[in-house]
Amino acid sequence: MPHPAQIRIPAIYMRGGTSKGVFFRLDDLPGPAREPGAARDALLMRVIGSPDPYAKQIDGMGGATSSTSKAVIISRSARPDHDIDYLFGQVSIDNAFVDWSGNCGNLSAAVGPFAIASGLIDPKRLPKNGIAVVRIWQANIGKTIVAHVPMIDGSVQETGDFELDGVTFPAAEIQLEFMDPAADEDGGGGALLPTGNVVDDLEVPGIGVLKATMIDSGIPTIFVNAEALGYRGTELQDDINGDAAALARFESIRAYGALRMGLISNLTEAAKRQHTPKIAFVAPPTGYTASSGKAVEAGDVDLLVRALSMGKLHHAMMGTAAVAIGTAAAIPGTLVNLAAGGGERAAVRFGHPSGTLRVGAEACLRDGRWTVTKALMSRSARVLMEGHVRVPPPFSI
Repeated sequence: MPHPAQIRIPAIYMRGGTSKGVFFRLDDLPGPAREPGAARDALLMRVIGSPDPYAKQIDGMGGATSSTSKAVIISRSARPDHDIDYLFGQVSIDNAFVDWSGNCGNLSAAVGPFAIASGLIDPKRLPKNGIAVVRIWQANIGKTIVAHVPMIDGSVQETGDFELDGVTFPAAEIQLEFMDPAADEDGGGGALLPTGNVVDDLEVPGIGVLKATMIDSGIPTIFVNAEALGYRGTELQDDINGDAAALARFESIRAYGALRMGLISNLTEAAKRQHTPKIAFVAPPTGYTASSGKAVEAGDVDLLVRALSMGKLHHAMMGTAAVAIGTAAAIPGTLVNLAAGGGERAAVRFGHPSGTLRVGAEACLRDGRWTVTKALMSRSARVLMEGHVRVPPPFSI
């Protein structure tokens, strides 16, 4: 019995920060998949290898973790003062959906290099040697990211000595500026602090009342104190991800927090919105051994943060959550700020399961409301493979 052949789609497989994903030019996608909707989602799920009841994504490009089950679509931007539009899809591993509700801060580091290598940036704007400034419109959340991409001999410089905890090998440093990262009304509530408070009492049935800082900067994030949940903030992945009851508690907190933040209208919507909000727990500095075996001393960090992504403890830290951490640390009285010792801060270095990360943010109080103008951090990126991804039917294109 004859069967239709696979189709070939130009694509690049890239690492950005502590994540990796499949990158496409919008114009290279099959016609129906160039528009949002079921055809695009079906195609990307098949590329990544989802939904997979075995949760391994063996028959696709995904790596069976939230950090590696990602797709990116890039196109030239028609917006003034922007070079490209960047759309990010978080592909569920075991369920049939793609979450478009937020950005990936880690893969943001790879967007500029991809755009340059793919010919989407005017060559007249690119230095032969030096730093190329790429202005990115993040289409999921409607925000601007400015990427500072090193160039050498007219090409993106990928190798270097910049080390990022959570990534095994050094590479070239890419500095990112997340401009005005608090969400607008379309992104969830129109406020940096959706409830209007730096700390709320969040009641979660079966758990009780928790102190929580709920912030919308970079990505909607709910911060709680590690101690309130019986943790120290030094936990590694296996300490959390092997505990089904703990994961269920975190998901319950996340769902009730999403409701309180106005991101969902009823609790059942949380199951289809796994990418946002994030849930994280914080603690004051203390020493621990990172997953690599590296010793992190209390004096190395300002606070400890552990965050969950797509229902599992992240092996390092999501880039967008790092923006939320930096912003919350800059606002006196938040749980993040208090864990770091309180007071005014322009930057913090926090400990995560793989090591440490420094992030800065510029926040100020205007007319009684906190605002943030930008957040800054460094990442790296690298092309892992380029060519074509092959996709078999059936899918609705």
